Amino acid sequence: MDREMDNNYENISYEVIENIAYIGFGKNKQKAMPVLDEKTLFELKKCIEKIKNFREDDAISGVIFFSHKDGVFLAGADINLIDSLKSEEECKAGSSKGQEIFNLIEDLPLPTIACIDGICLGGGLELALACKKILASNSPSTSLGLPEVQLGILPGFGGTYRLPLRIGIPNALDLILTGKKVNAFKAKSLGLVVEVFPKERLLDMALKFLTKKKANNSVLKSIENLAIDNFIARKLIFQKAREATLKETKGFYQAPMKILELLENTAGKKRQYALNAEAEAFAKLAMSEQSKRLREIFFLIDKSKKYLGPIEMRDPLPLSRGVVLGAGTMGGGIAWLMADHGMRPVMKDITIDALELGLKQSSANFWRSVKKKKMSYDDFEKKQRSISTQLGYDGFKKAHLIVEAVVENMDLKKKVFAEVEEFVTSDCIIASNTSSLSVTEMAAAFKDSSRFLGLHFFNPVHRMPLVEIITHDKVSPLVVKTVHQWCNKIKKTPIIVKDGPGFLVNRILAPYLNEASYLYEEGVSVADIDNAALAFGMPMGPFRLMDEVGIDVGVKVGKILHHALGERMRPSPFVFKVFESGALGKKSNLGFYRYDEDGKSCGMNNFVVENGPSKFKNMAEQDIQWRLLLPMINEAAIILDEGIVGTAGDVDLGLIMGIGLPPFRGGLLKYADSEGIASIVEKMDKYASEVSVDRYQTCKYLRDLVEKQQRFYDV
Repeated sequence: MDREMDNNYENISYEVIENIAYIGFGKNKQKAMPVLDEKTLFELKKCIEKIKNFREDDAISGVIFFSHKDGVFLAGADINLIDSLKSEEECKAGSSKGQEIFNLIEDLPLPTIACIDGICLGGGLELALACKKILASNSPSTSLGLPEVQLGILPGFGGTYRLPLRIGIPNALDLILTGKKVNAFKAKSLGLVVEVFPKERLLDMALKFLTKKKANNSVLKSIENLAIDNFIARKLIFQKAREATLKETKGFYQAPMKILELLENTAGKKRQYALNAEAEAFAKLAMSEQSKRLREIFFLIDKSKKYLGPIEMRDPLPLSRGVVLGAGTMGGGIAWLMADHGMRPVMKDITIDALELGLKQSSANFWRSVKKKKMSYDDFEKKQRSISTQLGYDGFKKAHLIVEAVVENMDLKKKVFAEVEEFVTSDCIIASNTSSLSVTEMAAAFKDSSRFLGLHFFNPVHRMPLVEIITHDKVSPLVVKTVHQWCNKIKKTPIIVKDGPGFLVNRILAPYLNEASYLYEEGVSVADIDNAALAFGMPMGPFRLMDEVGIDVGVKVGKILHHALGERMRPSPFVFKVFESGALGKKSNLGFYRYDEDGKSCGMNNFVVENGPSKFKNMAEQDIQWRLLLPMINEAAIILDEGIVGTAGDVDLGLIMGIGLPPFRGGLLKYADSEGIASIVEKMDKYASEVSVDRYQTCKYLRDLVEKQQRFYDV
């Protein structure tokens, strides 16, 4: 058989050339990324069965899987497919069907190779694992992983069985428990990938691998693989993994513990036993409330990537050269982000010391990637050196995007904007990294305010995924669309918000931090307050967070919000006392806590202890949590009423990505819905009478929800 092409498939291609079958994903150009949806799986099964039948006549001597989509092999199983399953029985049956198809691939009595260029995640990697060999391209976009745990589930198409056999139990646990992704070279070092080639040579090299005399990729018994047969070694591995997982997740997440239980119980067992156990575990997790919440967040993130503003005739503007106005920690972080994405940024400040601080920050961020082996030393040198520094405005006409990151002072920012506008081209976009000041007022400093908007990065830039895009009445929709697309390109999660005091995240965060200080003034200890927040699932307590943000920053933002929003935002007097004592937080090694030179906490600040309550009282953990959460829920309702953002999902995504509100809760307003809005209002009224009528004054939006018997997510 020299050549045969079957065009009867919609989502995949099937072609036989000189007895080699080529199965290609991503044939359907209408889909952004090829995924394993129901139709694709059905077509794949038909292809494999056809190959199996041809094999009996020796018509096919090998199979190569590849993708037509540049930069994506398979993005995984379609999450909508999981969402459509309504019972554990349906989930188990769906998992078993996928396993059956991949078993057919694994059982083909001929060489099979997966050629991976770009993204290969979840079900995509499970398919590749069913092949005898995996080859990968050396493209920076090539990424392999099993991220199902991030959706509260586990691999359901055989990944928990095949990955340990391929790379050993310890390495498999590391990937499956964390959902981390590895590049092609890391995958090769793990034994997951056989060889790495330039993507242009991938299919040609696959053909050579198929025609070698030995095409079998049977797993060699490594030290790690011996753990499958050694009960004592296996028990120790899982014990250590369980301890590390509990430390990382604090026991809040179900999926990691179920993964550990599954892999421990199926290690060394026959395939069908392991796959049956996997399907059952997958079904239980997929039907859990926690997984549903995590999948909802996945869809919120996916939605945030789409620009939903006015339709523009023009495509987004190209943003290939960047400038940061203002160095220091934040400016250095933004310059690092631009340099990491090839923008060769200029960092401008008025002093050499500030520029050196900015370079120190960007260098530290890059070096962190080198230490984690995510970047070579040569790439570190290349990207760090791509950041240039200057004291003047030379060369600004080459800039496509300028991000201002000077101190939070309105007059200073206006002066900077008036200056910089004289040195740039007419289509250069200018953005402010303000965290609380009015973008509308800043826009007045421009001759052409349509090019200007707010672009609020969160600190530290290299860790925080959220960016608030702040609009005003005169900004061009094309500018908003362009910046939104750029945020996607630099792998940040953008939320478009209207101008208003504190915008979205800081405005809701402020009453949370403020109430913590008021609780302390009332006699609740810092430890009890921080521990109550941790028990709710927050990544750190409010006092630790104030130290991280900077007490000076908190005081400044607190004054702005109090002035703009009135008595419900009146800052706690105690915070001002701590600030006036000279404590700035972690950056000065002294905040509510003391810190050593490595930034580790080493006890309470003596000033806080000596000037705090003379007597402490016990308060139930849940009462502390409600005191912290209710003002946030109320402020979020006011924000929705004012139209700062459009939906409850925008609020929840912002708080999850911006302050680390626990994803397993589904978000602040999803949590409020689950508790019942009537119950929320009842608690607000209780604290209004007992604590503060200003800080717990229930807003009209909340009372209207109760009257209409609606939830936040119903509106």
